[in-house]
Order: sequence, then structure tokens, then C-alpha cells
Amino acid sequence: MKLRAIAALILIWGLWASPASADNRIIVRTTLGLEGLQQFCSGLPILQNCSVVGALGDPLGQLYLITTPLDLNTLLQLLGNTVGIVDAEADQLLSMVGGLNQVTTPPTGLTDSTPVAYPTNSSTTVWDGYANQPAAQIVRVQAAQNTFHTLGTGIVADIDTGVDPNHPALKAVLLPGYDFTRNQPGGSEMTDYTDTPPSGQSSNIAQVNQSTTAVLDQSSAAILDGNPKYSAFGHGTMVMGIIHLVAPNAQLLPLKAFRSDGTGYLSDVLRAIYYAVQNKANVINMSFDFTSSSAELKKALDYANQNNVICGASAGNDGKQEIVYPAALQADVMGVASTSDTDARSSFSNYGDAIVWVAAPGEGVISTYPFGTYAAGWGTSFSAPFVSGAGALVLALNGNATESTAASVVAHAVPIGPDMGNGRLDLVQALQTMSPGSGADYAISLSPTSTTIQAGQSANLTVSVTPSGGFNNTVKLACSGEPANSTCTLSPPSVTLNGQSSASATVTVQTTARGSALSWPVSWELHQIGPWSMASLCAAWILFCLWLGSSRRLPKKLLQFSGATGMVLTAVLCISCGGGYSAPPGGPPPPPPSGGTPPGVSEIVVTGTWNNVSHAAASQLTVN
Repeated sequence: MKLRAIAALILIWGLWASPASADNRIIVRTTLGLEGLQQFCSGLPILQNCSVVGALGDPLGQLYLITTPLDLNTLLQLLGNTVGIVDAEADQLLSMVGGLNQVTTPPTGLTDSTPVAYPTNSSTTVWDGYANQPAAQIVRVQAAQNTFHTLGTGIVADIDTGVDPNHPALKAVLLPGYDFTRNQPGGSEMTDYTDTPPSGQSSNIAQVNQSTTAVLDQSSAAILDGNPKYSAFGHGTMVMGIIHLVAPNAQLLPLKAFRSDGTGYLSDVLRAIYYAVQNKANVINMSFDFTSSSAELKKALDYANQNNVICGASAGNDGKQEIVYPAALQADVMGVASTSDTDARSSFSNYGDAIVWVAAPGEGVISTYPFGTYAAGWGTSFSAPFVSGAGALVLALNGNATESTAASVVAHAVPIGPDMGNGRLDLVQALQTMSPGSGADYAISLSPTSTTIQAGQSANLTVSVTPSGGFNNTVKLACSGEPANSTCTLSPPSVTLNGQSSASATVTVQTTARGSALSWPVSWELHQIGPWSMASLCAAWILFCLWLGSSRRLPKKLLQFSGATGMVLTAVLCISCGGGYSAPPGGPPPPPPSGGTPPGVSEIVVTGTWNNVSHAAASQLTVN
């Protein structure tokens, strides 16, 4: 014990006497809390320059970044078994540049700037060379979208250099994000660009860094190419453009943890992971890699996994069979290698089943680029977002999908040889495996089974969707069979089942009131008058006529009119005794009312569809 104390004192004296060096960044996990850690730093004379930079956002509130002139090993020796200090590791400075990935021949799609709507029927237009490029056809983007009727869903976070927030193709789906390099809201990578921006659109194709060629005027390209400050400028915008290509309805969350020179600290990556999970991200894309393991990175990704977040990462561009992170953390992440357009492993791509789950095109992939233009990139950075986009498609078909769900789905890939994981991504082949398992299904019921209403009224029905065999997918609902001049709506239009409980929606059939019918003549049939009543009326009329005839003062025409009236009345009275006219039984019906929902019986049918599986239920509706 005495020897250990003496050794510690010697170590402290040596450090005290040595000149101070630049501060080292240390990630510390502690149960002391912020104030306790600050007191700990100030309480040690040898750590007089120890400074707590801030918390890193883990859910337990135990993770902090500190700076100290001591290196990590020395700090750990001093800390020893200090109560409240759980662990510590160096805050690694990471880089996403370098490697063997280099620009070769720019793809012809960069010259195709024809505007096309994307997604189809939307008001957003993109370049045709981007929407219909070979890489998208190889993984069958449009075929998957059309076959499974999905454009993706959820929030996809990208931990990267940020994004051009005003790019026309991305603007509609971008969330604000966060800049961890500046500790401020917003994930724009344009904050790193301090030179004169391009004055307008150009058709010039120029190399802007080692792995990227862009459609950019020559002077702007000259500013970027070969300038270390901009070695990774545009990287985040390109990665997000590929995610958007696969899943255009997914929202994009830019998390800026890297600067335009491609460098970033591990502590900012950890903060970004925790931020993504706590801000409801469903997918996290990580187009970067490094070779040193990190206990805290694993804990952060374990946390994402526990919250059902799907993660994808690039396998690296050193052309080696080596272990890189995060791709090697296969319980939490799908590592993605790069292939050519002919399904060969890219020469620059790392390989090995320990880091590669699947592969995807990564040579000359066309995507969005800052300044509202487009570029082509080479590297596994541009392969990973195809898989992250696939995660958003999986979520659209199964709202409860997890990392393991997505991994098992995309594992149904096209074999391309050894050391390339499960093969090259095929979105159609992957999503086809999401059909219900053996015995998994759902049933549709509609209540009440019959309803009677008046025209102009609405009928409200309830459709229930009940899972069986653990069915846990989203069922889309449709209504048909409503009578003429009426509408049938569903709220909500789809329900997501959890494999156990039923879900319901409301069906509303709204009919239209009919207009008033034209007046039908009153029946001509008169009720017969009894004989005594008729005799009394005739006698009264004869007396009246005699009185008129005896009066000489009345005009002659009045006398004639009275006589004629008497004759008509006599005829009517005679008819009432049994003759006359009435509408015959079974004659023509009165004319129908104008407009509105006609009377009758209809069968309202609600159909629930998931992929190629559909079930229906019906209810009878009577409109009076």
C-alpha cells in the first residue's frame, strides 16, 4: 500500500513539474452528475485545468465530455477506483475522407437535367439523370415502390456534414436538424462554405474532391477541388439525396457532426445518436467508419436498437478485409459495401462478413449536391443510404419493424460472391419476404350488418381489423358499393396491427337529399252522394231557380247563367250516384323526385389490403 501511494505521489510530482500541454478531450461516464464532476475536477490540484465541456445526451445523464492536459492513460491511473467514475475513453477525432475511392468516368446521367416529377404526381421536380439512374434500376427502386405501393415513411436521420437546406429536391421533406459542431439548431452544411457561391446553373461537369464530380461552373469547382477545407463538402447533401431517391416520402433529419473538411469528434457522433433517438428518428444512416473500437459507441447504438431504430453504416474504402466501426456492431447496425453496376465488388470497398451485411451500388451514384445542383460520388458512403432508405420502405409495410426486422428483410439479396455478406441489395426481393408468416393473417368485419336511412342522411359503420398468428403489418382500407349520388369515406384510411389487438376505423356513407316532386293532380274520383242528400240539393236548386224567374228586375244574362249552372250541378249529382271517372287501379305512378340519392338497397363493401393479401366485409344499406 505504501509503495502504491509513493508511486502515485511521484507520478503527480512529475506531472506537476512538467509543462502543460494542449488539452485532451476525454469522454467520461460518471454517476456524480454535472456538479459532482465539476467538483471532482476542481478538487484535484493536478487536474487544475480539467474542464467539463458538457453532457452528451445519454438517457441516464451519466455521459460527459471533459478536457484536460493529461492523456487518457495518465488520467485513468489517477482516477483508479474513484467512486462515481464508471469509465472513460478518448474522444477520437474521426475523418470521412481518404481511402481508395476516386472519381473515374463521370456517368452520362449528369448531363440529363430534364425535369421530372419525383415522387410521381408531386409538384417537386428533379433531374431525370438522378431519378432514373442505373444504381436505382439495379436495386429496383421504382419497381419496389410500385409493387408494394409505398414511398417510405418515418424519419431518417443522417449523421454527416449536414445538408443544403434549400435544395429543391429535398426541401419539402427536410426537418431542421442540429449542428453539433457549433452547438446550434439547424443541420446546414452551407455554414461551412465561406467563399463566393456559384452565380447560376451550369452544365459544366468538374471534379470537386477526390471522390466526387459535380455539375458546377469551373471557378466554383476550382475553389473546392484540392482545398482541404472542403474535402468533404457536399457529402451530407449527397447521402440524403440517395435516401430520398429510395424513400421520397420519408422525412430527413440532418445531424451535423462532421465539418466540411471531413473531420468530426466521436463525442459529437454520440450526441447525434442520442439526439436522433430522442427526436423520434426511425432510421439512422452513418456514412463513415473508423478502426478503433468505442465502448460508448456500442452503448449508444444499443440504446437506438432498444428503441427500435434501424441503423445502416458504410463498410469503408480501404479495399481491405478489416474491422471498422460502426459497421462491425452487427447486432445494432447493417454494414454496407460497394458494388459496381455489374455487381462486382468495388476495388476500393472493404469486405468481410464481419462488417458487411449487404452491398449496394457505390460507383458514380448520382445525387443531390449543394447550390441546388447534382453530383456523382464513389464510395461506400453512397452505398449505405440505399440500405437506410430501404429501412424506411420496410417501416411503411410494417410500422413495428426493428433493426432485426429490417436486417432479416434486406438479407434476401442477390448473391455476388464471398465476403460480401448476404449479397447485393434488391428491394423487390427483400420486401417480398414481408408476407405474413405461417398462420399470420387478419380478418375484416363491418357493423352493423344493415342500416336504413332517409336520403340526405349519413350512415356510420365501424370496420374492425383483427390480427391472427401475430400479424403486425399495416392494412390499407378501401370502400365501395355506395349508392348513386353518395360518398363513402374511411377514417383513418389504414390501420397498423400489433399482432394481438384489433384496430378499427369509421366508415361514413353520406347520401344526398332528393328535390321536391312535382304536384300530382288530385284524384278525380268523387265520393258518391246518398239519394236523400241528392234529392234535397235538387229541390233547393229548383226553388232558387223559380225565385229568380219570378223576379223581373234581374238582368236576362244573369238568369241564363243561373240556368246553366243548375244543369252542370245536376250532371255532377247524377255522376255521384255511381257513374263518373276515377283513376283506374294500377295506373301510372306519380313522377319521381328530382336528383339526390335514389331509394333502394346497396351493399357497402370495405376491403383491407396488405401487399397481395386482401379481405373484405359487407353491410346492407337501405335508402328510403
